[in-house]
Amino acid sequence: MRIRILDADITTLEVDVVVNAANSSLLGGGGVDGAIHRKGGPEILAACRELRAGHYGKGLKTGQAVATTAGNLPAKWVVHTVGPVWSATEDRSGLLADCHRNALRVARDLGARVVAFPAISTGIYRWPFESAAEIALTTVAAAEPGPVEEVVFALRGEAAMKAFRARHNSLA
Repeated sequence: MRIRILDADITTLEVDVVVNAANSSLLGGGGVDGAIHRKGGPEILAACRELRAGHYGKGLKTGQAVATTAGNLPAKWVVHTVGPVWSATEDRSGLLADCHRNALRVARDLGARVVAFPAISTGIYRWPFESAAEIALTTVAAAEPGPVEEVVFALRGEAAMKAFRARHNSLA
């Protein structure tokens, strides 16, 4: 599987799947989640409300992933996953790995070939970039083979780019 690191707005990428760093309500929020909902339009929110009306009535649990339409985005689908809040006293790295693993599983089930991830949990959830890069890239590199041929990490800002590029280079 090819992995690329881009300084890019994830909502503009023409990929099969855009991964949304969602909150558990699935009803939109700030950061990447808010941008995906705003640019994707009301179809995404409607699909999320349907999910909440069914199996996810109490919200999506941390590390789980579900798919919806991509609405007005150039992607085909949005895979929503809830990242963990970083803690200095509790190791939650397994939950962050689950976000990437489960998002890729859902993308594979959809038949996606190209998947774009943001830097999950590094915004309001305060996960340090270096640790997030280590977990994300190691998990994606170890993912089961399938129809996914390429994973793009669409990042914003110098700190994210530096951390993800450094980790990516160390895996090569």
